[in-house]
Amino acid sequence: MPIFDLPLEQLRTYGGRNPRPDDFDEYWDRALAELAGIDANVELEPAAFRTELADCQHLRFTGAGGARIHAKYLRPHRQEPGPAVLLFHGYTGSSGDWFDKLPFAAAGFHVLALDVRGQGGQSEDRFDGAGGSLYGHVVRGLDNPERLFYRDVFLDCARLARIAADLPGVDRARIAAAGGSQGGGLTIACAALEPTVALAAPTYPFLSDYQRVWEMDLAIAAYEGLRSHFRVFDPLHEREAETFTRLGYIDVQHLAPRIRAEVLMVTALMDTVTPPSTQFAAYNKISAPKRMLLYPDHGHETLPGAADRIFEFLTKLL
Repeated sequence: MPIFDLPLEQLRTYGGRNPRPDDFDEYWDRALAELAGIDANVELEPAAFRTELADCQHLRFTGAGGARIHAKYLRPHRQEPGPAVLLFHGYTGSSGDWFDKLPFAAAGFHVLALDVRGQGGQSEDRFDGAGGSLYGHVVRGLDNPERLFYRDVFLDCARLARIAADLPGVDRARIAAAGGSQGGGLTIACAALEPTVALAAPTYPFLSDYQRVWEMDLAIAAYEGLRSHFRVFDPLHEREAETFTRLGYIDVQHLAPRIRAEVLMVTALMDTVTPPSTQFAAYNKISAPKRMLLYPDHGHETLPGAADRIFEFLTKLL
């Protein structure tokens, strides 16, 4: 097998490189308390898309910082309480079409697909940070850890899980989360911040072990903002330690120990976008029941059979 990252035996024990801030737990306890003080103000609006499999609606709620966040909601035609699945999309994308949510709805899931704020969907972005950022949301808000962009996005994901748990017809003990790349990172964050999530299926998660990405010279594509930040705002790397420590607040490897959900992670060992070591940094910190599907010859791409395996895993909640 070709190797560009650590050998597999080392990946299985790799503990991550990015610093964990000393007040990490207090930071997230404070953030969750702040979110609890904001009225969710959930609104539902019928969608133009029609199907006999589910009622399709636009769901809007107030997230962190008062932003109005949008998700597609498909409610299956069933009377008894059933499970819900939260779907998180890749970086710069959106919740996508209604069509690709239908297998879950047909199986009996309530389906909620989030539009990440500031990206390709309908959610509102109320970012108010003062510092500069280039080529990516990872470094947005670095001037003030309380205003890191992904802090608010992680909180939006946790709120969506709580909203799902309170929807009529949802069994709050049967909530799942899934997504790939950015969606994989958000799946980890959601399961960590909202204990009602019972199953989590992240695929090659983004937003993990930033310092490792930079040291591997892979701060390109989704992580390009790291390289640009140093080149423009800190060319002598005089604030390197401070930068990576602040990024530690939004590093999903540090949230991973909070997860109580059963986890199925999908990882490709030739992934140069979200390197395998950064994924193992998060996976190795999960103490809940877990297993990993490994694709030795694949990169950050469609993985044959992975969608079927994830669907089978999530349907344990039916």
